[in-house]
Amino acid sequence: MKKILILFSHPALEKSRINKKLVNRINKVEGITFHDLYENYPKFDINIEREKELLLAHDIVIFQHPFFWYSCPPLLKQWIDLVLEHGWAYGSKGTALTGKWGLNVITTGGGEQAYAKEGMNGHTIWEFLAPFRQTFSLCKMIPLPPFVVHGTHKLEGEEIDKYAESYVYIVESLRDEKFDLATLQNARYLNDLSVKKVEG
Repeated sequence: MKKILILFSHPALEKSRINKKLVNRINKVEGITFHDLYENYPKFDINIEREKELLLAHDIVIFQHPFFWYSCPPLLKQWIDLVLEHGWAYGSKGTALTGKWGLNVITTGGGEQAYAKEGMNGHTIWEFLAPFRQTFSLCKMIPLPPFVVHGTHKLEGEEIDKYAESYVYIVESLRDEKFDLATLQNARYLNDLSVKKVEG
């Protein structure tokens, strides 16, 4: 069984229908450490040693956040800048995170068709997430495809519930090692691995 750390970053969770639902559901999953960065560090005064201890205690690290301007909210960026130190997380002597898995769980206002070569944004989600993927790789972690909720402005109750159910299924499956690494890495989105489960 793998231990999972969810680093959640949303500066206005009270206004988010989607992330609020995802958080409420994922908080009920056993064996998951849910860590709300804005709740813990409202003044951006990150406790670096505490964060390192959390990372060392877990096998999988999830960055859950809205996809703000093709990136993440500022507190998560500051967390990356401060916590993933040279000589600890990366560099010739930085081996603390070696072999851990890393991924993003993101919500986007744009629909799935907007994130394609021929779409409005001209790039895929996977391409936009390259900085995160490279961050994981630089830290000798194993990057996984993201879990993505598209078109958040148009989603309604039942659709939101399905995404929440899918998210829980994926996290539980990662925890319980239901998928081998090759299956995970070959997925476009991790959502795709839960389609049969959710529809069934």
